Amino acid sequence: MAYNEVTVATNLLNPATLSFCLGATARFVRSDLAIPKDISTAISVFLLFSIGLKGGHELSLASLSGVAGPLGVTLLLGVLTPLVAFLILRVLGRLSVVDSAAIAAHYGSVSVVTFIAAEGFVSALLSVRQDLPPLEGYMATLVALLESPGITVALLLGAFLGSRSKERSTFSLLHEVVTGRTMFLLVGGLILGCVMGTKNWETIAPFFDPRGAVFRGLLCIFLLEMGISAASRFKEVRSMGVFLLAVGIMIPVINACMAIGLGYFSGLSVGGTAVLATMAASASYIAAPAAVRASLPDANPAYYLTLALAITFPFNIIIGIPLYFSMADWYFRVMA
Repeated sequence: MAYNEVTVATNLLNPATLSFCLGATARFVRSDLAIPKDISTAISVFLLFSIGLKGGHELSLASLSGVAGPLGVTLLLGVLTPLVAFLILRVLGRLSVVDSAAIAAHYGSVSVVTFIAAEGFVSALLSVRQDLPPLEGYMATLVALLESPGITVALLLGAFLGSRSKERSTFSLLHEVVTGRTMFLLVGGLILGCVMGTKNWETIAPFFDPRGAVFRGLLCIFLLEMGISAASRFKEVRSMGVFLLAVGIMIPVINACMAIGLGYFSGLSVGGTAVLATMAASASYIAAPAAVRASLPDANPAYYLTLALAITFPFNIIIGIPLYFSMADWYFRVMA
């Protein structure tokens, strides 16, 4: 089997991808399948906390010199990705400042579930590619670092360039983003993982390790629910213009290209660069919508929610992740 066939098969036959497709199918055939909201919320808390704990543990084992470069380029991506999205939407798409900023906030932040899927895919593929180094264990640290800056930059653009003054202070908005469930669990988990030590981590690893069966099983259930949610917004895709539909794929690919170049020069491996590219290409549908509703109430949710959940998320899960790995692999070969 050729390398490209291995890449595609690894992603399409991934249990998480299959679960997402099953959830979407259930919606399309009008099944009464539904995941209770309380269960979905509980699973999301588990996933976020697990990523934070694992990332913190791995970060405690890494040297400062080894992580300084990746941390720096992640912060840079947190500024560049919302700016690129805003310019594309405002200049080429001629959307309003408010809608451009709202959509840019989603693409400036990161989809944690997409990150989880990417990390699982890359880990599986690296087990086949013996010529490549293993994936860095501290990638979850980069997720936590990328979550907040992109939202803040985009919303500040909307506040200062829009015709309507924002109703809340920058400090209030930043406080809401930082103390929100996503950031609190990721950062809190990172801190706990860093200080607990290897012995204590080993006692809870069978339950919280993202590479373990418990985590992957619950991820499948969560993606089953995400498939149902994404498919429920597909009818809104028809009401969006061709430009916005293209944006849902174009912006992720552009952001991924930036991340691949930066990842290479930061010292990340091919796998780490591919995961970073996926993070940059993803669109938040948890933290960003809440922040946008509070700061930019005039923004059209049909635009930013549909783009993030019904277009970009499925694209990344099914096509984008193997595409970004192939792009990173090619770039590393060319630069070698």
